[in-house]
Amino acid sequence: MSGVSGVGGGAAGLQQIMAMRQQIIDRSNLLQQVKANAPEAPATQSGPAEGFTGALKHALDAVNSSQQKAEDISGAYERGEVTDVAKVMLARQEAGVAFEATLQTRNRLLSAYQDIMRMGV
Repeated sequence: MSGVSGVGGGAAGLQQIMAMRQQIIDRSNLLQQVKANAPEAPATQSGPAEGFTGALKHALDAVNSSQQKAEDISGAYERGEVTDVAKVMLARQEAGVAFEATLQTRNRLLSAYQDIMRMGV
């Protein structure tokens, strides 16, 4: 009988973990929306000459800083300096989402480039 209660507890535990994961994802999305809507200093000082290259560099720098922040917070947690595991998980999730978005953008750009190269002139 103890095996039956263990299975039920495992399923409930899995549901709790999935619910916590969804909350973390929701909070990460909310933080990204807040960050996107926050007023920032103009990133392009030299005018429209930067264009696509400047925007891409800015986006990659933001992903890199998010990954660095997650790494720093994870390291602090491992050293015992940070005790809020939710903060650590949120930072890691934010970095993961940012990386995944960057990867998808790269895939779309590569696909568009390949489509253009296949076109007849």
